Order: sequence, then C-alpha cells, then structure tokens
Amino acid sequence: MQSRRQHAAAILSVMALLFFVCIIPAGLIACVSQRRLPLAVSGGSTTTVSSGRQSPLPEAVLLPEWQVLVLLRQPNNATTAAPGPGNGTCVFRDGVSSPARSLGWLPASGRHAYTCIIPEPVRLHYHHDAPAPLLVLASSRVITADDGALPAMLKWSDRIVYESAVIDGGDVLVFAKGVNTRKKVNRAAQDIRCLYYHGDAAGNAVASLPATTSAQQVFRCPPPPPETTTTPAELRVTLVVAGEEEPIPSLATYDPTRHHAQMAPGKKKKRLICACTMIRDMAKFLREWVVYHAAVGVDRFYVYDNGSEDDLADQTRRLTSAGFDISTRTWPWPKTQEAALSHGAAVHGDACEWMVFIDADEFIFSPHWARSENPAKQMLRSVVASVKQDVGQVSLWCADFGPSGRTAHPEEGVTQGYTCRRKTMERRKSFVRLTAVDRSLVNSIHTFTLKPGFQAGWNTRVRVNHYKYQAWEEFKVKFHRRAPTYTADWTEKVELGSNDRTPGLGFEPVEPTGWPQKFCDVNDTLLRDVTRRWFGVGFGNNFDRPQIAGTNPGS
Repeated sequence: MQSRRQHAAAILSVMALLFFVCIIPAGLIACVSQRRLPLAVSGGSTTTVSSGRQSPLPEAVLLPEWQVLVLLRQPNNATTAAPGPGNGTCVFRDGVSSPARSLGWLPASGRHAYTCIIPEPVRLHYHHDAPAPLLVLASSRVITADDGALPAMLKWSDRIVYESAVIDGGDVLVFAKGVNTRKKVNRAAQDIRCLYYHGDAAGNAVASLPATTSAQQVFRCPPPPPETTTTPAELRVTLVVAGEEEPIPSLATYDPTRHHAQMAPGKKKKRLICACTMIRDMAKFLREWVVYHAAVGVDRFYVYDNGSEDDLADQTRRLTSAGFDISTRTWPWPKTQEAALSHGAAVHGDACEWMVFIDADEFIFSPHWARSENPAKQMLRSVVASVKQDVGQVSLWCADFGPSGRTAHPEEGVTQGYTCRRKTMERRKSFVRLTAVDRSLVNSIHTFTLKPGFQAGWNTRVRVNHYKYQAWEEFKVKFHRRAPTYTADWTEKVELGSNDRTPGLGFEPVEPTGWPQKFCDVNDTLLRDVTRRWFGVGFGNNFDRPQIAGTNPGS
C-alpha cells in the first residue's frame, strides 16, 4: 500500500511538472514540442543542462513483452556503487506512466538499471524510433535537457552491444547480440573491429582495433592506446562488422579508472572451488543451495541476477551476514546465460582455481556420502584435487527429478521435497579449471571449450541432482522466460526435437494431465535423507552454518 501511495505521489509530481513546463500563453503547442523537458528526478535541487553529452541522460532499450530497461548514469562520474536509488516512475508520451523498479548497479558502465512496462495506450508509438521514457525517482531534483538531446530508445530485437568487461591483461570483452546468430556458427574475428569513441556519436572515434576472438555473444578486443583516454576517461565501445558502414548501437562503455577503482580494495584470497549461476526469481532456492554446497566444498558463490522481482537482495544479505562468501551482479539482459557464464569465467580467474557452473535448482551429490554423519569440504575437493594438471574440466552426469506428487513448492526445500526421478542420466555439468578456458570463452551453458593442451575428464562417483520438473506453478514460472541464448521458446512450434523441450508439454501454459506423477521412474530418497541428517528438516529454516567435518564452522 505504501509503494502504491509513493507511486501515485510521483505521478502527481510529474504531471504537475509537465503542466508547468508545457503550458504557454497561446496554449497551442503540445508538450513534446517544448525546448526543455524533465529527464529525471533524483536529488534535491533543480539543475538545467543543454546537451545530452554533458548531462546524465537516461538511456533505454525496449525488451520483449513491452518491457523497457532504463539506465541512469551515476552523478559526478562515480566509479563505485552509490547507495542504491529506490523505485520510481517511467513517464511516456502524453504523460502516461508506469512504475519503475530498481534492478541495481551495473559495475562496468557505472549506470543504475531500472525496468518498467510500456502502458498499452502508447505502445503503438514504440514500433518506431521513440525517445527513452522520463525516469522519475522519489525525490525532487529535476534534470532537464533540450528535446533534441532526448536519446532514442534502442531495441533488443535489433543488433546491440550491451555490456563490457576489462579482464586481466587489459583485454576488453564486448558483449553483443545479433552478430553471431546461429548456434556453433561464428563470424571470424578478423571480420570484426572494435571501435572506441567519445560521447554518443561513433563519429567521435579515438581507436579502431581488430577483435581477437568472436564467439557466441562475446568478442575480445585490445584496449585503446593510453593516449586516447583523457578526462573524463569513459569511452563508448562498440563493434563494426566487415562490409557494413554503420557500427552497432551500443550501451557499453570502457573506463579503466572505474575498473581500477573496483580492484583497489585488494584481491580476495584465491579459492579452490567457486560456484557460478544465473537466476531470476529463484530466491526461495538460494539459502538451501548455498548452505548445502558450502558444506560440501564450495568456497565462494557468484550469482548473476537476471531481473529478479523476489527477495533475492534480502536472501543474499542474510547469507552474507551468516558468513557465506556470496556476491551478486546485476545482469538484466534477457536470454544471455551463455554470455553471463563467459563473463563469470573471465573475470573471476584471479579469485577461483575451479568454477562449477550449475543452476540454483541443481545439487552436486554422491551416493557414497549417504552414510556420512556430517558434510565435509573434502567431498567436492576430492573431485578436482586428484586430477592431473592437464585436465581442464571435470564433467558430471545429471539426474532429473520430477514433481514427485507435489502440487506446490515444498516448504522443506527441493532436496527434501522431490524424491522421484527419471531413470536415464542426461546432460552434464562441469567443474572448470579457469586457467584452462579457451580465450574465446565458448560454452554450452555448463561446459566450456578448453585451450589446446588441456583435456576434459569425467567423474562418475558424483552426480548432479537436477530438480527440473517441479510442481506445475514453479515449472511454469521457470519456463516463462528461458535464459539461454539458443534454446527454443516452448510456446513456439520450432525445434521440436530439442533436448530443451519437455516431454508431454504442449505449446500453451496449460498444465498437462497427470503432471504431478510425471518423470517418476526411480524413487530416490538418498539426498533427502542425507540433508535431513546434516541440516534437519527444511535445513532448520535458518541461515546457520552446519558443523562441517574436518573444519571449523566459520572456516
């Protein structure tokens, strides 16, 4: 109720502001034709600017399902995350508005991300070139600009450069969609150039350098020469494809000062095993997933948040307060799971020796642990400790669990609530030695291509329990917005033979007959019994660390 009152108050403030700006004595000129318009409300006093290049103008991209992602630059070229702004309001043409939800800070660009939905009355305008919406936050500072400075909204359905990262050695990773559009078919790196430029016009180029790798949505670029970085140090970075005159529209930036500021506090001690995942609205799984895997050998957790609307921030805060090493990164880009995992493999090489890439509904387990009275860090460490130095990846088979008769999410958690699975082991998930990952960062969600000289291995004593086919309401939400780049949309009648297709599932979000009893070939209660013994029923419903064999509880 309070959020509704705040939203209503914000709308009234905006409408009053628009009325003040738009009304002139003749009363004949529409609001959109005025020379000065409000762009954002974010502080305590009124500021006027005359050029988009000088002001923190919001940028926006139109995502699927009429969702708009709005990026607002932090004030004064801040290089570290400021206290997170709250939610606000997006104001579109004719004063139509919708709530704007804060997603978080994007470290590479120094922007804060918000999302809102385009209301139906103005959707027709957004099939064409349309300006970004006005972003109004819950305060009174008004930033204005000439209407000619209003940035046009980019479209996710088009080519777009959306993210960047500076990695060890100074190389710049550029993330772009629409360049490599087919699975396992990539443009040659020599056909791609990396363009660095000032401001919002690619004509202000300071360097054009050949890309060194091109794979999926990830492109490796050399950094620009030092003499091209002036004050302010931030440059735009984009790609130019051979034979095409226009560079790809870009939201990505390159700022070495921001990168160095983020690294300034000092590097964390390098750990043996880390876990990396991307989630959306899966906070209810996180405590169980982290507590369990920390007990059996994962030292550090990296979570890419793909636009969650649940209590992920609170869950993460509570886990951190309990002593777990977990960090989240805002990653709002839809259907980019491969790119997110490539990012994770590239930027965390100095913090982790091995990284396991699994989802938050996947739990690594060995039937050989069934008689253990307590969990032990050595359980997972033994998977990687015994391999030779030329082994760069260790793969595990997956056991897919079904609804197990459930019609709602089990309060005791997935490992104790789902106990019936398919007989056939499918797919694979992997531990990856980060120094062995190929420079292209090519991956198939959970497995990576390795550098020459490294080989992949298997461990058949350990498996992944994948709680894939859950109670229908949970399963339906999971498949509403598929995360990987190339997987089929289950509502479209394409790629009917894909492994991503669920057996027996049609093309509509309608529960198949007998869903609670499906995918049940083997009654498997091993992990349920183990976690009850180690953590109690429902993991004790707390965030405490369990007693771990061979270590101190706080280690």
